[in-house]
Amino acid sequence: MTERDVFEYALLRVVPRVQRGEFFNAGVVVYCHARGFVAARIHLDETKLKALDPSADVVGVRAALHAVEGVCRGGTDAGQAARDDAGRRFRWLIAPRSTVVQPSPVHSGLTTDPEAEVERLLDLLVR
Repeated sequence: MTERDVFEYALLRVVPRVQRGEFFNAGVVVYCHARGFVAARIHLDETKLKALDPSADVVGVRAALHAVEGVCRGGTDAGQAARDDAGRRFRWLIAPRSTVVQPSPVHSGLTTDPEAEVERLLDLLVR
Protein backbone atom coordinates (compact mmCIF):
# COMPACT_ATOMS: atom_id res chain seq x y z
CA MET A 1 0.00 0.00 0.00
CA THR A 2 1.30 3.45 -0.90
CA GLU A 3 1.80 5.83 2.01
CA ARG A 4 -0.71 8.63 2.20
CA ASP A 5 0.12 12.05 3.61
CA VAL A 6 -2.09 14.70 5.14
CA PHE A 7 -2.66 17.73 2.93
CA GLU A 8 -4.50 20.99 3.42
CA TYR A 9 -6.21 23.10 0.82
CA ALA A 10 -8.12 26.32 0.39
CA LEU A 11 -10.12 27.55 -2.55
CA LEU A 12 -9.37 30.91 -4.10
CA ARG A 13 -12.57 32.88 -4.33
CA VAL A 14 -13.19 35.88 -6.54
CA VAL A 15 -15.38 38.46 -4.78
CA PRO A 16 -15.90 41.19 -7.39
CA ARG A 17 -17.84 43.46 -5.06
CA VAL A 18 -16.60 42.80 -1.54
CA GLN A 19 -19.51 44.71 0.02
CA ARG A 20 -22.03 42.32 -1.62
CA GLY A 21 -20.26 39.13 -0.54
CA GLU A 22 -20.99 37.28 -3.79
CA PHE A 23 -18.18 35.02 -4.96
CA PHE A 24 -17.18 32.11 -7.15
CA ASN A 25 -14.25 29.70 -6.98
CA ALA A 26 -11.35 30.48 -9.29
CA GLY A 27 -8.49 28.38 -7.96
CA VAL A 28 -7.11 26.10 -5.30
CA VAL A 29 -4.00 26.12 -3.08
CA VAL A 30 -2.71 22.78 -1.77
CA TYR A 31 -0.10 22.28 0.98
CA CYS A 32 1.46 19.01 2.14
CA HIS A 33 3.83 19.44 5.09
CA ALA A 34 5.31 15.93 4.84
CA ARG A 35 6.51 16.63 1.31
CA GLY A 36 7.29 20.34 1.66
CA PHE A 37 4.81 20.91 -1.15
CA VAL A 38 2.70 23.95 -1.91
CA ALA A 39 1.07 24.74 -5.25
CA ALA A 40 -1.82 26.69 -6.69
CA ARG A 41 -3.79 26.33 -9.89
CA ILE A 42 -6.28 28.82 -11.21
CA HIS A 43 -9.17 28.86 -13.64
CA LEU A 44 -10.84 32.25 -14.00
CA ASP A 45 -14.31 32.09 -15.53
CA GLU A 46 -14.59 35.56 -17.04
CA THR A 47 -18.28 35.04 -17.83
CA LYS A 48 -19.06 34.52 -14.12
CA LEU A 49 -16.90 37.49 -13.19
CA LYS A 50 -18.71 39.78 -15.62
CA ALA A 51 -22.11 38.43 -14.51
CA LEU A 52 -21.38 39.46 -10.92
CA ASP A 53 -19.74 42.75 -11.89
CA PRO A 54 -19.88 43.98 -15.49
CA SER A 55 -17.22 46.58 -14.70
CA ALA A 56 -14.80 44.11 -13.06
CA ASP A 57 -11.09 44.50 -13.75
CA VAL A 58 -10.46 41.11 -15.41
CA VAL A 59 -6.76 41.83 -15.94
CA GLY A 60 -6.34 42.82 -12.29
CA VAL A 61 -8.17 39.76 -10.99
CA ARG A 62 -6.13 37.48 -13.24
CA ALA A 63 -2.91 39.14 -12.02
CA ALA A 64 -3.91 38.63 -8.38
CA LEU A 65 -4.60 34.95 -9.02
CA HIS A 66 -1.31 34.48 -10.87
CA ALA A 67 0.49 36.16 -7.96
CA VAL A 68 -0.75 33.34 -5.71
CA GLU A 69 0.79 30.81 -8.10
CA GLY A 70 4.04 32.79 -7.96
CA VAL A 71 4.15 32.76 -4.16
CA CYS A 72 3.61 28.99 -4.21
CA ARG A 73 6.47 28.48 -6.68
CA GLY A 74 8.82 30.52 -4.52
CA GLY A 75 11.96 32.05 -5.98
CA THR A 76 11.86 35.55 -7.42
CA ASP A 77 8.12 35.16 -8.23
CA ALA A 78 7.39 34.98 -4.50
CA GLY A 79 8.62 38.47 -3.63
CA GLN A 80 9.33 38.79 0.09
CA ALA A 81 8.02 35.27 0.67
CA ALA A 82 10.87 33.83 -1.44
CA ARG A 83 12.88 32.97 1.67
CA ASP A 84 9.94 31.31 3.44
CA ASP A 85 9.36 27.56 3.46
CA ALA A 86 6.27 26.04 1.83
CA GLY A 87 4.28 26.05 5.07
CA ARG A 88 4.83 29.75 5.78
CA ARG A 89 3.93 30.64 2.19
CA PHE A 90 0.70 28.60 2.47
CA ARG A 91 -0.23 30.20 5.81
CA TRP A 92 0.35 33.67 4.36
CA LEU A 93 -1.82 32.89 1.32
CA ILE A 94 -4.72 31.52 3.36
CA ALA A 95 -4.82 34.43 5.83
CA PRO A 96 -8.25 36.12 5.73
CA ARG A 97 -8.38 39.29 3.67
CA SER A 98 -10.97 41.68 2.34
CA THR A 99 -9.92 41.92 -1.30
CA VAL A 100 -11.23 40.75 -4.64
CA VAL A 101 -9.34 37.42 -4.31
CA GLN A 102 -9.98 35.70 -0.97
CA PRO A 103 -9.16 32.26 0.45
CA SER A 104 -11.86 29.91 1.67
CA PRO A 105 -11.61 28.16 5.03
CA VAL A 106 -8.94 25.45 5.04
CA HIS A 107 -9.91 21.81 4.52
CA SER A 108 -7.77 18.68 4.78
CA GLY A 109 -7.47 15.19 3.38
CA LEU A 110 -5.07 12.35 2.63
CA THR A 111 -3.16 11.91 -0.60
CA THR A 112 -0.43 9.86 -2.20
CA ASP A 113 0.28 12.58 -4.77
CA PRO A 114 -0.16 16.25 -3.79
CA GLU A 115 0.47 17.46 -7.36
CA ALA A 116 -2.37 15.29 -8.65
CA GLU A 117 -4.53 16.51 -5.77
CA VAL A 118 -4.21 20.10 -7.00
CA GLU A 119 -5.57 19.13 -10.41
CA ARG A 120 -8.29 16.89 -8.95
CA LEU A 121 -9.56 19.66 -6.67
CA LEU A 122 -9.42 22.23 -9.45
CA ASP A 123 -11.56 19.96 -11.65
CA LEU A 124 -13.96 19.06 -8.82
CA LEU A 125 -14.43 22.44 -7.13
CA VAL A 126 -13.54 25.12 -9.67
CA ARG A 127 -13.96 24.09 -13.32
